[in-house]
Amino acid sequence: MNEMNSVSSKKGKVDSRCNWLSFMFVSKCRKNVFRKQSSINACKAGFLELERFGFEFAAFGFAGTHVHLAVNVPERYSIRIAKAMLKSWSAKRVFKDKPNFLKLYPRGCFWSGYEHHQGFGKDEAQALAYIRNQQQHHEVEIVQDVQAL
Repeated sequence: MNEMNSVSSKKGKVDSRCNWLSFMFVSKCRKNVFRKQSSINACKAGFLELERFGFEFAAFGFAGTHVHLAVNVPERYSIRIAKAMLKSWSAKRVFKDKPNFLKLYPRGCFWSGYEHHQGFGKDEAQALAYIRNQQQHHEVEIVQDVQAL
């Protein structure tokens, strides 16, 4: 007799969408929280934790009161959900690594309600250069209290 093998016809889903976006998040009350490298590292580590969900990051730019970042949002997340995830994970990591920030933000709200996002358009290199050049653009001196991530 013939043996029959059961094989699934479904293949693993691959995210083929290229959804690179540029986000800008502002700290609550525009406090100058990104003046030390340790604060920048904590925030960046929070963003990078989302890589396990399929997020890809191309560039970060911190400028004292706000952060610019380039992120490829996975297909399964809307921009609204992705924005909430980015803000939530980074804020949790900042409060974990920098407990004194709870004195600045006793309610636990790290990000303001203002944000901006847009697609890269044609000139990806120009957009990434703008993001990476935030310190010079805003003339911000970063205190190197730890090594950068």
